[in-house]
Amino acid sequence: MATKDGELPSQPDQDKSQPGQIAPNAEPQSERAIETGRPYSIFKPWEKKAIVFTASLSAVFSPMSTTIYLPALNQLAADLHVSDSEINLTVTTFMILQGLAPSLIAGFSDRAGRRPAFIACYVIYIAANFGLAFQRSYAALMVLRCLQSAGSSGTVALAQGVIADVVTSAERGQYIAYTSVASIVGPIVGPILGGILAQYGGWEWIFYFLIIASGVIFIPVVLFFPETCRKVVGDGSVPPPLASVSLTSIIKDRHRRAAGVEVSEAERQYVAENYKVTIPNPLSTLMVVFDKENAIILFCSGLVVSVLYAVNVGIPSQFGKTYGFDEIKIGLVFIPFGAGSILSAFTTGKWVDASWRRHAKTAGLPVVKNRAQDLSEFPVERARLVVAMPLLYFACAGLITYGWVLHFQTNLAGPLVVLFFTGYGVMAGFQVTQILMLDLNPGNPAASTAANNLFRCLLGAGTSAVIVPMFNKMTVGWTYTFWALVWVFFSPSLWILSTYGPRWRRAKRDKALEKQAEVASHEASEHGDEERAQSKGEIEKSPKD
Repeated sequence: MATKDGELPSQPDQDKSQPGQIAPNAEPQSERAIETGRPYSIFKPWEKKAIVFTASLSAVFSPMSTTIYLPALNQLAADLHVSDSEINLTVTTFMILQGLAPSLIAGFSDRAGRRPAFIACYVIYIAANFGLAFQRSYAALMVLRCLQSAGSSGTVALAQGVIADVVTSAERGQYIAYTSVASIVGPIVGPILGGILAQYGGWEWIFYFLIIASGVIFIPVVLFFPETCRKVVGDGSVPPPLASVSLTSIIKDRHRRAAGVEVSEAERQYVAENYKVTIPNPLSTLMVVFDKENAIILFCSGLVVSVLYAVNVGIPSQFGKTYGFDEIKIGLVFIPFGAGSILSAFTTGKWVDASWRRHAKTAGLPVVKNRAQDLSEFPVERARLVVAMPLLYFACAGLITYGWVLHFQTNLAGPLVVLFFTGYGVMAGFQVTQILMLDLNPGNPAASTAANNLFRCLLGAGTSAVIVPMFNKMTVGWTYTFWALVWVFFSPSLWILSTYGPRWRRAKRDKALEKQAEVASHEASEHGDEERAQSKGEIEKSPKD
């Protein structure tokens, strides 16, 4: 049976494998056994990088749609004849839907496939942007912003699901640069583009731009992006159903047939038992949230991202008041924070993979790329958090420094330099916790990311709502110090997770095995009763001597 902490569990008693080896005859809780020695994914390294990058690029529109809209708020309020508080409500509702919508799309994509889910998200998003560009009423703006949020935010969960589909735990660190596209490009480029478009073209051009940009990516996705969901195509070798077919999958299947490569029967059987088109349901996400390990990670990582929102929302008011910046200059202030995030994407992955190799060596686990491994006895939590925790404490120190630099109105270089280092710490730490969520939920990658998104957006929405009033009551220095200390106060829960996580996972595994054994015993008993009843009926029908 599968464990939640790895792709394949240890083998049954009758065929035990050594710790750290691939388990040939194991059956995961959410997946059936995959043939021993087969690659985790048939995609080549360059193909995996292209797939992950494309999926991450699709996820850019969620954070970009949040920030590109902000510079146009004053214009929209004037044109629609509403107050500032009413127009700000469109930001709040956007963020709420941004947290809730992925919960619906995640469970659907984990069973029915990534491609249908991606296409649905793009169609909703592009249609909403068309409506937003031509609407002229506040009610229409509210409704269409909610649809825009629903369409764009689903792609974030889908991108993380794609990563878990094609990349094993041992090699996820090297893909951080590709997976960070959305979280880095969106917040940096959004405010700058929004300011320029709103000032020189009007607020309508913000939505025209989003239509064009999303269309440019949508067309190649429809034509070439392959289906990766393991419950639909297995390791990528099983031909996808019609709803998930792309030109890439057709070409790849023809090449495999021409080469005489047969699809594994185990893969076919696994897909036949797990592929299912279902109505979007948030229950899979809620199951992730109510898990003890997941809840700790979700809350702490969500709190970290609320720091990000606290910084972003505070930049316009603080730099406008302190340094007299206009909209375009305020947009440029986001660049140092983004530059730190970019640096984290290209350096953190090496630390993550190095930590994995170090802990694997201690545990006697050979690091084999593109092979599923038994991680039931491996300290996954410690291998990830030993990298994440110093980075997150560093981010908190940066946040405190940033608050007091602004408070004392130092030279402009001061807050910009601190923003760079704070951005590095926040994004690097958050990226590692995202990887840990995928490690602990191998059978539900999109659902785990949706849960992550739920906490991130709801906590971020709350922070965004109170940050400016806190500036007025507590000063900027004490406000950012407060948020940093809140995270430090809850951080010991991650150390507890690092220590007791493996024990909790073993307990969950044993409980699941017992439950499945009871089900099997009950089914066997019912089958025996049916056979006895059938035999008795045949005896009664037979002629007497």
